[in-house]
Amino acid sequence: MQSIRSGGLLISTALLLAPQVLAQDATPQPEETTAIAERTSVTAQNYMVASAHPLATEAGYAVLAAGGSAADAAVAVQVMLGLVEPQSSGLGGGAFLLYWDAENGALTSYDARETAPLAADGDYWLDENGEPQAFMDAVIGGRSAGVPGTPMLLEVLHQDHGTMDWAELLQPAIDTAENGFAVTQRLADSVAGATGLDTFVGTAEYFFPGGEPIAEGSMLTNPAYAETVRLYAAEGAAPFYSGEIAQDILAALQTNINPSILTEEDFATYQVITRDPVCFDYRAYEVCGMGPPSSGALTVGQILGILEQFDLTSMEDGVEFRHLFAEASRLAFADRALYMADSDFVEIPEGLLDPNYLAERANLIDTESSMGIAAPGIPPGWNIALLAPDMERPRAGTSHFVIVDGDGNMVSATTTIESGFGNRVMTRGFLLNNELTDFSFRPEADGVEIANRVEPGKRPRSSMSPTIAFQGGEPVLLTGSPGGAAIIHYTALSLIALLDWDMDPQEAIDLRHVTNLNGRTNIEEGEGAEELAAALEAMGHEVNIANLNSGLHVIRITEDGLIGAADKRREGVVMGD
Repeated sequence: MQSIRSGGLLISTALLLAPQVLAQDATPQPEETTAIAERTSVTAQNYMVASAHPLATEAGYAVLAAGGSAADAAVAVQVMLGLVEPQSSGLGGGAFLLYWDAENGALTSYDARETAPLAADGDYWLDENGEPQAFMDAVIGGRSAGVPGTPMLLEVLHQDHGTMDWAELLQPAIDTAENGFAVTQRLADSVAGATGLDTFVGTAEYFFPGGEPIAEGSMLTNPAYAETVRLYAAEGAAPFYSGEIAQDILAALQTNINPSILTEEDFATYQVITRDPVCFDYRAYEVCGMGPPSSGALTVGQILGILEQFDLTSMEDGVEFRHLFAEASRLAFADRALYMADSDFVEIPEGLLDPNYLAERANLIDTESSMGIAAPGIPPGWNIALLAPDMERPRAGTSHFVIVDGDGNMVSATTTIESGFGNRVMTRGFLLNNELTDFSFRPEADGVEIANRVEPGKRPRSSMSPTIAFQGGEPVLLTGSPGGAAIIHYTALSLIALLDWDMDPQEAIDLRHVTNLNGRTNIEEGEGAEELAAALEAMGHEVNIANLNSGLHVIRITEDGLIGAADKRREGVVMGD
C-alpha cells in the first residue's frame, strides 16, 4: 500500500481514494495538522496538490490519483474548502484562477470577482452626513455582499478543462458535510475571536451551538451545505444565479442592519470573465498573474521590477534587503492606490510595468535611508494623474491552492469571501461575502474621482495574486497566498526567494515577512523581530511588529519532478505522487 508524506503526516492512498470513508474514520486530528513548528518540502514525480486544509488537499489528491485534471481537482478542493475552512472562502464568495493547459501551451486567467449592485453608485458607503462608514460597521450585514462568482467559476473551469464526472467531484464534500469533520484549532480560534459572528441567528446557531463557540476537536456537521452541494451537483451553477439558491441568498441579505440592494437581475446577469493574464519579465523568467480588477500582478510586477535594479543574488536576507523590499513596496503601492481598479470601468496606464519607468522609480530609493511616504509616478504614455489615491484597509480572509496534474496541467488559485467570515450572513450552509468593502468608501477626494470608487456592476479592486512563473516558455513555479493587501508582499517575497536565491520551497515560505503599504513597515513577530525593527528604525522607518499570517502554497516544477510546500503559519498540507 502506497503512502504519501504530507506536512509531517503519512497518509495511505487507499484511504485517499475513498474520501467518503476518510471523512468518517480517518480525519487527521487538529494536533497533527496545526502544531507544525517545522516542516519540510514534499517531493513527487507525477502530480501534486497543496491547499489550506488537509481534507481539501486529500479531496484534490484523490481526483489526481484517479486520473483527473487539475481543473477537476480544483473543483473538489474548493467545494471542500468552503465546508472545512468557511472563514476564508466558499460558494458565497469569489476567486481569481490561472489555468495552464499543457497540451496547448496556453495560460488562461479566470476572473470570478464579485460585482456591485446595478443600483449602486459612488455614495454607496457614505452615511447620512456624507461621511464614510466605519469599516466594521459596513462589513456586517447584507449591504457589503457582491454577487458571488465561485459557483460559476467552478462550472466554467470544469466545462473548459474537466475530464471527470461533475457530480463525482462534489460527492466528498457532501459526505463530509453529512458525516462531520473535526474542528481545527485555527477554525476554533477564528470563531472565538471574530467580531459580530453571532449577529445573525443562522450563523450563530452553526458556529455557537448551545451558545458556546465551536471547540477544537469537536465534530461539526453541515446538512444544509450537503443539500446545497447536492443541488449544485445535479444542476450546476444555475440555481445560484436564477434559481432557488439565488432566491435564498437575496432573502438572507435583507438583514435588519445594512440590508442589501442586490436584485434578481444582478444575479442573472453575472458572468465569469476570461482575461489575458498580466505577464512581465523578471531576470531569466516570465512571471504571470491576474490583471485588473486584481492589482496583484501589476503590483508584484512593480516591486520585482524595481528590485531588479539591485543585485539581490549577492544579498543575504538581512537589513539591506528588507529595507529595499519595503521601499520598493512603498513605490508600488503609491501607484496601486492611484491607478488600479476594475479596468472595465477605469482606464489604467499601460506603462506601469515599463522597465525604464521602474528603473526611474528605483532611483528614488536611498539604500541607507527610508523615503517615508512615496508619491505615485507618472508612467510613460500617461501625461497627468487625473485620479485621487485610495487607502488600504486590513483584511483577514482568503485561501490559496496550487495543483499540478499528471499531464502537466496546472492551477494557481486565490479564493475568498473577503474578511474572515465575510459579512457574517449564512444561508444554505455557507457564508456570504463582504467584497464590496474592498471599494473605496469615498467616491472622490478634493473633487477628483478615485479609481476604485463604487459603480454599478463594477468589481472591487483586489490584491489576490495567483502566480505562475515560466522559463523558456515552460512553467517552473506556482505560488500565491491569502493575506489581504499583504498577499502582494508574500507572493513577491516567495518569487525572490525561489527565483533569485534558489531556496528550497519550504525554507522560502518560512522566511520572515516584512510589508509596507506606503506607510508603516510591518515586521512579522518572532525571534529576531526586535533587532530587525531597531535596524530599520535607524534608517527612518516607522516600524510595527505584527502577526503577518500568510498562507503560501508553492509547487516548484523541476527536471527531476515536483517540490511542494505549505505555509507553517496555517494548517495546509501538500500531497503528491
